[in-house]
Amino acid sequence: MARLIKRLPMTQTHEDENMKKSDTHQDRSASELISKRIAELEDWRGETLSRMRKLIKQADPDVVEEWKWMDVPVWSHDGIICTGESYKKVVKLTFAKGAFLKDPARLFNSSLEGNTRRAIDIHEGEEVNASAFKALVRQAVAHNSSEKSKPSTKAGKRGSSQGAPAAR
Repeated sequence: MARLIKRLPMTQTHEDENMKKSDTHQDRSASELISKRIAELEDWRGETLSRMRKLIKQADPDVVEEWKWMDVPVWSHDGIICTGESYKKVVKLTFAKGAFLKDPARLFNSSLEGNTRRAIDIHEGEEVNASAFKALVRQAVAHNSSEKSKPSTKAGKRGSSQGAPAAR
């Protein structure tokens, strides 16, 4: 049984523990992995992802970069702000709680049918309005922060000072 437990290096941080592990990614930070992904793209997609990353950091200097799931760049602050995926013909920025954000500039152009997520698909040659995008990022941070500060509703009224539910 002792062989099933893998010891983490003493220098490992909490952020590293949450980062998706694989043999090739184990010793790299999420920021390094995102930079590597951008460099590997070597075309308009890398330039676009780099530009959007800069806008995210400008909008929220306290943003946390993460590397999750199937090697997906993620930007978080009190929860996921957005992910940044690159496909052959599009760079997709998916806002985890985009349906709750006001989008007067109508940047969201994908994943519009759901109740939670919204996405911005950026095609080659397209430019995203920087100030409108940064406003969405700031709204996402504010939404995440407000959700974090709300008391849990899982317990409901029965879990409050009333004690156990009444017998039927």
